[in-house]
Amino acid sequence: MKLGLTALRATVGAIFFAHGAQKLFGWFGGYGLDATAQAFDGMGLRPGKRKALLAGAAEAGGGALLGLGLLTPVGTAAVIGVMNEAVRTVHWDKGFFSTNGGYEFNLMLSAAAFALADHGPGPWSLDEKLGIGAKGPLVALAALGAGIAGPQLVDTIWPAPPEEPAAAPVPESAPEAETAATA
Repeated sequence: MKLGLTALRATVGAIFFAHGAQKLFGWFGGYGLDATAQAFDGMGLRPGKRKALLAGAAEAGGGALLGLGLLTPVGTAAVIGVMNEAVRTVHWDKGFFSTNGGYEFNLMLSAAAFALADHGPGPWSLDEKLGIGAKGPLVALAALGAGIAGPQLVDTIWPAPPEEPAAAPVPESAPEAETAATA
């Protein structure tokens, strides 16, 4: 059980860390924060830079905590939160199966994080070595609740600035255009 639990925790943690590092730093074949922000803006996740930063930080930070088995309930809440937001904003309308862009993979990762919050990180973890481990059904439900409420709470506490209206195009018959054409 020690080996299996450690392998599960390390694998889920590494997956999340890698995805977050792609978004934040462009590591592991990612595009980095600016390009991820543009992609988020294109998907309607605005403001893109803020959303990309939050998603990358939750994935990289939560993944690192899970991989190390440190503050495991916090790590599980972070990764459940980013998966909840991904399902809600990107994958839900595409159905269940990931082959169609659905939420299947997100759900599996969330379930693995929930199970880790319930069972704990295991004896080969920093939580165990430091004597700070918390686990059980209430911890798992708290991590799930924090993951579900977290993205909305962040938006409430740190609201996005109002979008600036796009500049109106100058018609060709505008006085400035006619003056410039005759000069």
